[in-house]
Amino acid sequence: MAVDLQQQLLELRREILAMGALVEHRLGVAVQSLIHHDEAAATAVVRGDDDIDAYDTRIEAHAVRLLALAHPVAGDLRAILASIRICTEFERIGDLVKGIGKRSRKLSHTDAPLPALVVELGMASRTMLSDVIAAYADSDPVLCRRLRNADDRVDDLQKAVLLDLREHFRGTEEQLDAAIHWMAIAQRFERIADTAVAVAEDVIFLVEGEVVRHAPA
Repeated sequence: MAVDLQQQLLELRREILAMGALVEHRLGVAVQSLIHHDEAAATAVVRGDDDIDAYDTRIEAHAVRLLALAHPVAGDLRAILASIRICTEFERIGDLVKGIGKRSRKLSHTDAPLPALVVELGMASRTMLSDVIAAYADSDPVLCRRLRNADDRVDDLQKAVLLDLREHFRGTEEQLDAAIHWMAIAQRFERIADTAVAVAEDVIFLVEGEVVRHAPA
């Protein structure tokens, strides 16, 4: 069966960008559900994970089909391998966002005020995800390298959140329960940022053929 490889690679790229946009949207909704104690929005985030999983299955099948039928080499092969990895990373972020949605749904029933640092951490993680999607769309390894360094700020924010939440463990039972959820959410935001960095490293591999995953930033 003849395959127009360049056209198929373009379509694969479009699918990944659409998946990334959906994941970013879900993360934005999750952050807003936290800010506004919006149970309906949090529930939509949880249920929306099926759409992300569907992208993951479809993109992987597409990539494997191209490997089997087109016998790609050099840059084309890198494009397919990077596509599989990036798709997997986006699916992982989707799972993390679903976890945030579940915690947010429980927090919607409490009057405990949301710590500003948790919101800041969520916004920082979303910015990193948005930037890495743009870097993939533009084949921009320079932005990818900046993202590897930007992850330190997210790590610092998570540590600040944990220090701030210690005060809630001396509060009421409701405050304690809320603090446990916020800690779990903060951990997921930090892991989203880490995964965005992994995508940035995949883009560097795609564009330059260099493996930087275990190299210092």
